[in-house]
Amino acid sequence: MSIVTATKENFQKEVIESDRPVLVDFWADWCGPCRMLSPIVDEIASERADYKFCKVNVDEQPELAAAFHVSSIPTLVVIKNGKLANTSVGVRPKAEILAMLG
Repeated sequence: MSIVTATKENFQKEVIESDRPVLVDFWADWCGPCRMLSPIVDEIASERADYKFCKVNVDEQPELAAAFHVSSIPTLVVIKNGKLANTSVGVRPKAEILAMLG
C-alpha cells in the first residue's frame, strides 16, 4: 500500500472524503523522532489495506498542521468518516499505533 503525500490542495479528497479510515502522519525532514516513527508507519501501511495512510510535511503544509493543532511532531491523527477519531503525539511502538486504529 502506498502512502499519499497530503497537501492543502488534496487533503479534502484524500483524507476527509476517503472511503476508508485514514492515518495521517504529521512530520518534518529535520525531526529525528519523525524519522524513527516513519518505518513503523510504513510497515503498518503495508499490512493494513483497510486504512489509507497519508503524510503531511508540517514545514510545507503549515495550514494543515494548524488546522489539527499540531504543536509537536511526530503527530499521528486518525480520521474516520471525515471526523477526527484519535490523536497521538511522539514516537509510539507499533502495538500502540495498531491500537489507535482499532
